Amino acid sequence: MGRRKKIVQECERLMDEPENIRNIAIAAHVDHGKTTLSDNLLAGAGMISDETAGEQLAMDTEEDEQERGITIDAANVSMTHEYEGTNHLINLIDTPGHVDFGGDVTRAMRAVDGALVVVDAVEGAMPQTETVLRQALREGVKPTLFINKVDRLISELQEGPEEMQKRLLAVIQDVNELIRGMTEDMDDIDDWTVSVEDGTVGFGSALYKWGVSMPSMQRTGMDFAEIMELERADKRQELHEKTPLSDVVLDMVCEHFPNPVDAQPRRIPRIWRGDDESDLAEEMRLVDENGDVVFMVTDIAMDPHAGEVASGRVFSGSLEKGQELYVSGTAGKNRVQSVGIYMGGEREEVDHVPAGNIAAVTGLRDAIAGSTVSSIEMTPFESIEHISEPVITKSVEAQTMDDLPKLIETLRQVSKEDPTIQITINEDTGEHLISGQGELHLEVITQRIEKNQGIPVNTGEPIVVYREAIDRASDEVEGISPNRHNRFYISAEPLSEEIVETIRMGEASMNMPELERREALQEAGMDKEDSQVVEHIHGTNILLDQTKGIQHLNETMELFIEGLEEALDNGPLANEPVQGTLIRLHDAKLHEDTIHRGPAQVIPATREAVHKSLIDGHIKMMEPMQDVRIDVPNDHMGAASGEIQGRRGRVDDMYQEGDLMVVEGIAPVDEMIGFASDIRSATEGRASWNTENAGFEFMSDSLQREKIMEIRERKGMKLELPPSIDYI
Repeated sequence: MGRRKKIVQECERLMDEPENIRNIAIAAHVDHGKTTLSDNLLAGAGMISDETAGEQLAMDTEEDEQERGITIDAANVSMTHEYEGTNHLINLIDTPGHVDFGGDVTRAMRAVDGALVVVDAVEGAMPQTETVLRQALREGVKPTLFINKVDRLISELQEGPEEMQKRLLAVIQDVNELIRGMTEDMDDIDDWTVSVEDGTVGFGSALYKWGVSMPSMQRTGMDFAEIMELERADKRQELHEKTPLSDVVLDMVCEHFPNPVDAQPRRIPRIWRGDDESDLAEEMRLVDENGDVVFMVTDIAMDPHAGEVASGRVFSGSLEKGQELYVSGTAGKNRVQSVGIYMGGEREEVDHVPAGNIAAVTGLRDAIAGSTVSSIEMTPFESIEHISEPVITKSVEAQTMDDLPKLIETLRQVSKEDPTIQITINEDTGEHLISGQGELHLEVITQRIEKNQGIPVNTGEPIVVYREAIDRASDEVEGISPNRHNRFYISAEPLSEEIVETIRMGEASMNMPELERREALQEAGMDKEDSQVVEHIHGTNILLDQTKGIQHLNETMELFIEGLEEALDNGPLANEPVQGTLIRLHDAKLHEDTIHRGPAQVIPATREAVHKSLIDGHIKMMEPMQDVRIDVPNDHMGAASGEIQGRRGRVDDMYQEGDLMVVEGIAPVDEMIGFASDIRSATEGRASWNTENAGFEFMSDSLQREKIMEIRERKGMKLELPPSIDYI
C-alpha cells in the first residue's frame, strides 16, 4: 500500500503542472492488441505487477469483457513516467475496437489530445483503423503509430530483415495516406504524418513486452538484427529486459504528444462555437486553473457505492467538492459530491482537479455523456457526433410485472451511459424497444441488465431499422386542413449524398450562425438561392421556405414544422423514418382567424402534403447495409463467399494477404442476423471476420411490397396501401 500511496501523491503533485500532463487514447481495429498494450504500460509505470501484464487485462473490468476477450467500455487509467529527468502524468483511455462500440471511441477522443493508433503488423491498416483515425483527427487529436505483433512477422512468417522493413514501411505509408487525406482541408493542423525518423512510430510486441523506436535504438544500442536474433532464439524475457515496451511507448507519448497548454488553443475552436473574444475562451486556451470551471463529460459509469460517476476533461478552472455547477440543457444546478482522478483503473478521491486533467466526479445527476458542466452559464460544447446510427432493435420486457419500474429506471440509465443506444416505448403494444449498433451491442446491454440489476428479461427477435426515401423529384402537391380553410403547397426532391453527409457530420445545423450554415451547404453543392431560405433541418431532411409575404405564416410556421417532423418520422410506406429529402414550401393559404388555424388544422394538412409529395416522388424502402470482410484459409474461401452471397449480399473483392484469402463484400443487416454461428460452421471455425455499418441502400423492387407488408403487420397498421403507391 505504501507504494500506491506514493504514486497517488505523485499524481496529485503533477496534476497542477499542465505542461507535464499528457491526455491520450489508445485506439485500434478490434484484436490489434490495445488492451494488452495498456496492461504493459501500467506494469511499466509500476501500477500492476510485471508478471501478470497482458493476462490480467486490468482495463477490461467487466466479467463479460474478460469472457469475450474484447474491450466494451472505454476505461480510464492514469500513471506517471519519468522522461528526460522530469516526471509526467499520463492519463490514458483504452477504447474499444469493435465497431458496435464506436460511440465510446468518439467520446474518448473529446477528452484527450493525442491518440496512439495501434496496428497489427500482419493485418496492416484495417477498416476500423481508418474509422478511429478519422474520429481522432476530426476532434483535433494528434496521432502516433505503434505497430504491434512484430513477433509474428519474425516467428510465424519467417521474414528476413528486408521483407520485414518493406512490410512495416507499407503499413506506415497506408496510415500516412489516411492522415494526409483527412487533414488536407484542416488549416489548424501542420503535417501530422508519422515517421520512424521523427520517433512518431514504434514497433514491438505487446504480448512479449518488448518494443523499439528510433530514439530507443539510439538509447539502448539495440538494432533490428539483434532483436530478430533474440526473438528467434526464444530469449523473449531478455528482449523485454533490454528494450521494454513501456519505456518506448511512454517516451514517445511524453515527447510527441501535445500537453494541454499546447493543445487547448487549437482544440477549443474545433469543439466550441462560443464567443472566442470572451474571458471564458481565453481561460480555456490558457488552461487557467483559477478560471471559471468548464468540464466536458465524456463518459458516465455506475459505481455500486458512489452511484453515477461522470468522467471527462477539465478545460478550465478547478473542480472541487461542494461546487454548484450548471449542466447544459437542464435547469438549476447540480452539487459536486466528490472529485477524483484515476490511479491504475481505480478512482482516487482528491481535494481538487485543475484544468488540463481527466477527472471523475460524483453528484452530477443531470449529466449525460456529452454534457457541458460549468460554473457560469455558457454556450455548450458541440454535441459529440456519432458516426453511425442505430440499425437494429430488440424488444425488452420484464418477466414479472413487479420488475417493470426497475427495468424502466435501468433502461433510462443505459441510454445515459451510452448515447448510441436509443430507447423507445411502442405506444400500441407497450413494449420497450432498445436500438443499437449491432447484434453484439444489444446482446451485451441486455446481459448487463440481467446481471447487474438482477432483472430477468425476455428479449424479442432482433428487428432491423429501415428508412424511407424518394428517388425522383415530385410535382407540387396540395395539403388541405380538415376544415378546408388552410392549404399548403409543397414539393419534395432527393438531396445529394454530399449534402446528407454534411448534415450527418454536424457541419451544417440549425444551431450554428446562418452564414456558416449557408457556406457549408453551398460547399456541399446546394444552390445559392436555396441555401438562403433553409427554414429547418430534421434528421437528414431540409425544409426550404420559398413563400413570399404570406400573412400569418410566421406564427403558423411552428405548427407546420411540428406536422412536418411527424410526417418525416413516420413515412407513408411503413412509418419508418424518412431520410435525405428536400421539402420546398411554395405557397400557403391560411384562415384569417387564429382559432381556425390551430394545431388540429395545420398538423393534418402538413402531414397530408408531405406524404403526398413523398409518394409522388416514388418513395421506397431503404435497408441498412454492412460492409463485411472475412479472412479465411484458401480451402474455405468458397464457403465464406457463399455466406455473403447467400444473404442477398455481393462480393466486391477477393485477394491473397499473407497465407489467408480476404473476401470483401456488402450485405443487408437484416440477413446478417445469426451470421456469427453460420460462418463458424461453414469454415470449421477458421474464419475471422469484421462488419461495419455502411449506411442505407434502396431495397430491390421485387422485395419492396413484401417487406412493407411485413413491417405494417408487425406495427399493427392497416394492410392495404393507399392506391397512389401503385408504383411499387
